[in-house]
Formats: sequence, C-alpha cells, structure tokens
Amino acid sequence: MHLPYQRGPLHDLPDTPQAYDAVLADVTEQALARITPEGSLEHPDAHLDVGDTSLGVTSLLALAWQRGRDPRLPAAVRRSLAFHLRERVPTEDNPGYPNLKVTDCGLPHARYVLEAGAHPIGDWPSTVWALLQAVNVLDAADGLLDGEQRAGLAEVAHGYWRWLTEATCFNPQEAGNQAIGCVVGGLMLARHLPAGQAEPVRSRALALYADRIRAHRVRDRGALLPPEHGGAYDNNYGPISLSFLAQAHRVSGEEMFAEDGDTLARYLDARLTSGGYDYGGPRYSEQHSGFESVLGLRYFGARIGSDLGRYRGDTRWARHAAQPDGRLDGHFAFMLVWQIQDPTRWHRTPSPAPTRHQLRLGTVSVAFDSRMTPSLIEAAGTYHLPAAVRRQHGFGPVTDGFLLCRPMGAVRVADVRDPDGLAAKLVTKPVVGRDHVLRHVRSLYVTDGARLWVTVAVERLDGAPYLLSGLPYAADDGDRVRRTSGGEVASAGGLRLTHPTAPGADHFDTRAELTQEQAAFALAADPRGYGNPDEGWRHLVSSSALEADPAPGAPEGLHVFAVRYGPGGAFTPVFEEGADGLTVRTEGFTAVVGPAAGDSRGEPSLTLCR
Repeated sequence: MHLPYQRGPLHDLPDTPQAYDAVLADVTEQALARITPEGSLEHPDAHLDVGDTSLGVTSLLALAWQRGRDPRLPAAVRRSLAFHLRERVPTEDNPGYPNLKVTDCGLPHARYVLEAGAHPIGDWPSTVWALLQAVNVLDAADGLLDGEQRAGLAEVAHGYWRWLTEATCFNPQEAGNQAIGCVVGGLMLARHLPAGQAEPVRSRALALYADRIRAHRVRDRGALLPPEHGGAYDNNYGPISLSFLAQAHRVSGEEMFAEDGDTLARYLDARLTSGGYDYGGPRYSEQHSGFESVLGLRYFGARIGSDLGRYRGDTRWARHAAQPDGRLDGHFAFMLVWQIQDPTRWHRTPSPAPTRHQLRLGTVSVAFDSRMTPSLIEAAGTYHLPAAVRRQHGFGPVTDGFLLCRPMGAVRVADVRDPDGLAAKLVTKPVVGRDHVLRHVRSLYVTDGARLWVTVAVERLDGAPYLLSGLPYAADDGDRVRRTSGGEVASAGGLRLTHPTAPGADHFDTRAELTQEQAAFALAADPRGYGNPDEGWRHLVSSSALEADPAPGAPEGLHVFAVRYGPGGAFTPVFEEGADGLTVRTEGFTAVVGPAAGDSRGEPSLTLCR
C-alpha cells in the first residue's frame, strides 16, 4: 500500500510563467463551463469549506484576466462576485457558534457549511479565507470592477476583518496557520481602505502577530515556532504557516516575519528527509499539503539556501484545491495567486552547513528530536521510525526492557565533515537505568551519502542487552511512498526483526496495512480531524523493531553496538580503546571517538577519515 498524502516533491512542479499561464487557462475553461445563471463558481459537490470557494475562483479569473486579457473574463468576474456578495455574505449570527464576543453585531462572515447551525466551528477560518480571496480580487480590480462593486467588496472585506478581530475570540482553534493568515488579510486589506481606516487595521494586524502569535511560540528542537493546534509543528499545517509568513513579509516588509519564517524553514529543513518524507504533528501526522505550501517552501528555501521543495506534497492538489472528481475547487485559491505573483525560484541544493538536529548527505539523513535521539532514519530509500518497547520510544541500548536514551544531564554534539565525502555526528548523553547507575552513551553516526553507520558505545550492561535500531516503515517508490516491513540493514552482532505478539491498537506491527497516522489516531482521545496524533502515538506500548546484539571484540568494560543501514557486503567493524578514546574501523571509514568525559570543556571530540 502507498501513503495517501505524500507524493511528489513540490519543486518538481513546473513554475515558469508559461506553466502558470497553462494552469490559469485550465481554471478559466473549468470556471466558464461551470458558472451558473446566478453566478456561482462553487463545485456542485462541495459541502465543507465552501463559503469562500466561489470567490476564490473569481480571484483566479481576475488574475488570469490581468495576465492574458481574455475578453470572456470580465463578465464572469463581475457576475460571480455579485453572486458572492448577494448569496455568501451572512450577517446574522450562525446558530451554535461558540466563539462570539459580541452577539447580533451584524458584521459579515463566511460559513464553513452553508446551512445555518451546521458545523459552525469552522466559520472563523472560513472567514479568514474569504478575507484573503476578497483582497486578491481587490488587488486585481482595476479595469474589471465598477466603482459600486469595488466599494461593496471593500466594505465586506473590512467587515470580515472586524468580525475576526472584534466580534469573535481571536484564533479560537489555536491554529497558527489560521492566525497568521488573518494577519496577512489585515495587512493586505489596509492597502484598500481610506487613510483614516488603513493605519488602524495595519497596526492591529502587526500587534496581533506580535502579541497573540509571536509571544506564544512553542519551542521544539531548539527552535521557537508558531503554535499549531496545541503543538509546535504539524506536517500539513507547518509549511502552510510558512507560506503565510512569506506573504506577510512580501506585503509588509516587516523583518519579524522574515526572522520567524527563517527559523521555521530551518527547523523544517532539519527534520525533513532527503526523500521528502516526514511524519508527526498535533493535527495531521502524515498528511502533507500541496499547492498551499509552495510559496513558503520556495520563498524561505531561497532565503536559507536549502532545497525545501523536496517536501513530498499531496500532488492531487498540485496547483489548486480539487474535489474527489479532480475538478477545480476554489478553497485556498489565494495561495495559487501569491505563488504566481512571487518571482522567487526554487533553491535546489542542500544547505552545506551542519545542523544540530540533523545529519544529511546524499540520500541519507538522520533527524534528531529535542533530546538528540533519532526521530527518523533514512537510508537506501527506506525510512525507519523509532521503535517502541514497554511504552518507551526511541533508538538506543535496551537492557531488561529499559531503553537508555533519555538524558539525565547535558547532551553534547560534535559534527565533522571529511574532505573525502564523509559526514559524521557524535552525540554523547548521560543516562540512568533501573539500577540507578549513571552511564554515558556515545552514539556515532557516519554517512558517505549512500550508507549510514551507527556505532553506540556504553559502559557494560547487565543481562542480554541489544540496540533498539528502529522500525522499518516506508520506502520511496517513485512519486509515492509505500509501506514496507524491511530494509537493507546489517549488524556486527546478531540482528533480528521482532513483532509484537499482543493484540490491540497500542501494538504496531509494521507488516499490517496500517499507516502511522491511522495508528496514532486510533490511540488519540479524539477522532481524525480533532484528535492529536502525536499524543495518540505516545500511547504506543510496543512495535515491530530491529534489535541488534552487541558487536564482538568490544574493549573491556564496554558494550559496543554497530549497525549499517544501506547496501554493502560483509560488516565486520573493529574497535580499539586507547588514550585518545575509542577507535572504530569499518569498510567505509575510521573514526576516533573521544573519551566519555570529553575535553577540558566537557565537549566530545571526534576525528574521521577514510
């Protein structure tokens, strides 16, 4: 089976002016064939996220007219805008909407579901989206709209802004992407208001970002990130927030948007595999967005100098939203407008600078969590997640069912790049086991861009220890990612792939036709779309796991584990302990890992050569 949402890298989508004109030409033909006598451009099967969608298609037609002057478009723009203003601008309170601060205010908003009282919780983001569609139409109004329509749309857009910032609780879903989108809407709206109204709207938008979003950023892996549905980063919404930050910087020039976008971009870059797969989030763990993320990934990828476009997007939404039949939907159309308008081109090579929370070279990558334990290992096109044993998740030595990867003190990191084409990271962390003995785990990760060698040394353990070496989960398959239960892995000691024997959702068997996201939601308190998959996944008790036995020939007083991910022949590393530390020799490299105590500052030392 294939993962449903992670498909082709987004930077593979053509982004020349000619390619975008072809997209708009297709939108034009679909829209002109669809428009109803009343002027609606909504997809006939749309039910959710519908209140802004006709206006979204209108904004695309307005952009198409700006670029190509198709004589059929002005009448379609005016008729469809009239439909929206007449039929899709409710001013009465939606029955059951829980987030009003002022009732019966008479301000316009957009409905997530058109029927009164039906799923009103989605009205706040739908109104943000309607505001953004409206300001894009206003941006293209010259030569298209008469004075009355233009003034009417500006009045409605201002009403949307007031409903979002005065009549309701701001950002009621605690969704960073929605909140930043609202700020963008205010910044763009201000350009279409009289001077006396414009400056208060702009100032309010900047204050909302500074006080209600930026001041509440969440720390993960050393980075301060916009809060997203109660967490720090979501694989679907995080890149969308990046797009909103890009547009905020483009329209305002305010440096705080660039700074926060750079931080989010570097964080995303550090966790994203070379192949573009990633998982995790408080809303949609494995769901990836499509065209909605292009602007942010491209804009900030160029700013930080890295290939963020390797992100595997849902290319069923490659250019615009679409219903299951593949036909155009106007949801989030503003993101297509902005990526067409932005002249930035993709940066297509990795950043050469070492990053604390990532090791990456060629087709190999290791992403590290906040405790510097691998959160994802990629080699030979296969992705390994942290395995679970007795409710403990991670990579590391296990003895008597106890996983030694949770640090009890400072975690220290050393990065080395060898001129002969090797990259390495040494992570040292103090850990305490059930015996209350403090030990030092030294984990060495070395790659030549095609293979990954992992060597872990720790003071000798009792019993029959093994190295928990990951859960083989997925593999590249062209423009798709398929589930797998194996990969090319070798161990200096014995190696086995074990599977849970207990039944239930809290035991993940990689051989089952089940995705990580599905399993996470099965364990979450609430269903998909409402629950937190990260929280659910933490309830996992056990999983399939690669277990590597200690390597033979380890120096006295140490257990050493050695695993190679990726292709190769016999794997027989040699280990020697000396005054300079632990020497590791393999078929691909020689490394000297300094003593566990570190240098005079306690920092780890590492030398590396072919």
